[in-house]
Amino acid sequence: MTVVCSGCEIETESRLKCPKCVKLGRQEYFCGQECFTKQYKTHSELCHKAPAPTMGAESLKVYKEDDMQTWVNDARLRPFVALGCDFPGSLRPWPTTPMNVVPEHIPRPDYVETGESRLEERSRAYPIHVYCEEELTRMRASCRIAREALDLAHSMCKTGITPVEIDDAVHHFIVEHHGYPSPLNYYNFPKSCCISVNEIVCHGIPDLRPLRDGDIVNVDITVYHQGMHADLNETYAVGTVADESLKLMKCSYDAMMKAIAICKPGVAYRDIGRVIENHCKSEGFAVVRNYTGHGIGSLFHTTPTIPHYEMNKAKGLMKEGHVFTIEPMVNAGKHSNDMWPDNWTVSTLDGSRSAQFEHQILITSEGAEVLTARLPTSPPLDF
Repeated sequence: MTVVCSGCEIETESRLKCPKCVKLGRQEYFCGQECFTKQYKTHSELCHKAPAPTMGAESLKVYKEDDMQTWVNDARLRPFVALGCDFPGSLRPWPTTPMNVVPEHIPRPDYVETGESRLEERSRAYPIHVYCEEELTRMRASCRIAREALDLAHSMCKTGITPVEIDDAVHHFIVEHHGYPSPLNYYNFPKSCCISVNEIVCHGIPDLRPLRDGDIVNVDITVYHQGMHADLNETYAVGTVADESLKLMKCSYDAMMKAIAICKPGVAYRDIGRVIENHCKSEGFAVVRNYTGHGIGSLFHTTPTIPHYEMNKAKGLMKEGHVFTIEPMVNAGKHSNDMWPDNWTVSTLDGSRSAQFEHQILITSEGAEVLTARLPTSPPLDF
């Protein structure tokens, strides 16, 4: 059985392990002694340090979820006081922790320093990119890291865990696998993944609110590795969840999979939305209209645009070598939504719950390959 060398990232049958990692319970292999010696300093910085600790309960003793007077002294919550926010549901923003840091030697996307991607903005006028085998090899490596990071997050989604703890674990996992967590400082997003609870449709900022029995939580992870982004998300149940929420989660997943099933060369991108909305309507749910799937690869977001609703105006036909995401956001109530004053968190307008699933897709000569497919080791989906 081959493994990936933690030093040079090539496949090897070597069973040389890092002694320190063995003590820490990690399975990190090297292709040989020379590689281990050469890469040890970098490897140690990545793998032998514990994730940054999160803020403890002591710091939250003065925080009251519905008392805006306690929000004024917190940088994350202050805009909610200044700008006001009509919360349609029961969820409220909580304090969070500072942005995590990625070691300097990790390759990073173009937007990390400025918060803006000039390459993405220029790409809107370009045709859909056709990926070659060399690019796809790198992309598959990135997708594997993203899938394993999401499975780690899934295993942590339990009552009492905070989204910040999940974000810290995801951040550390991606960095120790020589990747950059793509959301970090993407147009000033402050965390390494998006975590959206209950009525939050997408782009939830991980904070210190402990997950509660009955919550549903979406974790959206993107990894930049070897010059390629990999993007996927899933929605999980925390403790005992109402049947209606489980039905909502299953509907979003099934809609995504039905859309993937039609993907092959020659199919119009607009047909994806027809398949998704027809399924969701039949289940009594509504599809979000103003957030879409997208092309992805060397850029985080690029052409094509993938609407998830019927009668859309998406352009283009699928061709072999196209790579994109399908990620329907499905609401238990109406499809309308609103953005919180943090300029990222999107909530349903009526306070109903929302669920989402996402895969990254490659069009092949005969159909579609799910690059972010679940692994035999992936925890089972909660519905």
